[in-house]
Amino acid sequence: MLVSSAEVDRISASSFNEQNQKAREKNILITSGPTYDRLKYISNRLIIQTEIFRDDTRQWNWQLSLINAPILNATCAPGGKITFYTGLIEQLNLTDDEIAAIMGHEIAHALREHGRERISQAVAQNVALNVVSATGYGAIAGAANQVAQYALVLPNSRQNESEADAIGLELAARAGYNPEAAIIVWKKMLKATEGKNPPEFLSTHPSGETRIEQLTELMPAVMPLYKQAPKPHYK
Repeated sequence: MLVSSAEVDRISASSFNEQNQKAREKNILITSGPTYDRLKYISNRLIIQTEIFRDDTRQWNWQLSLINAPILNATCAPGGKITFYTGLIEQLNLTDDEIAAIMGHEIAHALREHGRERISQAVAQNVALNVVSATGYGAIAGAANQVAQYALVLPNSRQNESEADAIGLELAARAGYNPEAAIIVWKKMLKATEGKNPPEFLSTHPSGETRIEQLTELMPAVMPLYKQAPKPHYK
C-alpha cells in the first residue's frame, strides 16, 4: 500500500462530489422519493454490519447517491461512497434482497481497500504519482479522476472479487437479507446481457456459471447468519 487510506478517501470524496454535481446539472441526481428511501434503508442496515469487519467504519463519512440513468452499474468508492443507477434496479426488477447482495459486494471492496490496492499498484508503476502530490483544486480534480479510474473502473483481480463476494454475502445475511438472492441477481444479469456487449458493471466482475457455483458453495456458511438476523421491516 503506497498511498495512505486518508489520501485515497480524500480524493475519492472529491470524485464522488464531482459525479454528483454533474448528475445534478443534468437533473438526474435523485435525493428523495421511494427508490432513494428504499436504497437508504438497505444501506443503513448493511453499514451497521461493516463494524464486524473493521471498527473504524463508524467514523467513515458514508454517503449514498442515486442517479437516474439506464445503466447497469453500482459502486462503493473508498471511504463509503455508494452509487446506484436506476437502470440496474429497474431493468433487473431488483428485490430488496438482490439490492442488498449487490450493495454488500460493492461495500466489501471498500472494506478490503481493493481500490487503494489498485491505486498503489499504479503508483508503483509511476502511473498515478500526481495522486499523492495533488494540491489545489485542479490537481485534486485530476487526481480524483485517476482514483475513480483505478478504484472503480479497472477490473478487480479474481481473488478480490471472490473476497468481495464472500464478505458481501455475510453483510447481507447479517443485515437480514437472504444471501441466496446473490445467485438470483447474477442469473438476471447474465440473462439481461446475453448476446450483448457487457455493461460497465459486468465488465469489472467475473460472470458465468463459475461465479454462481462459488456463491452456491458459500451458502452453508451464511444461511445460519441470515436465519438468526432480525429481518427488515421497510415498506
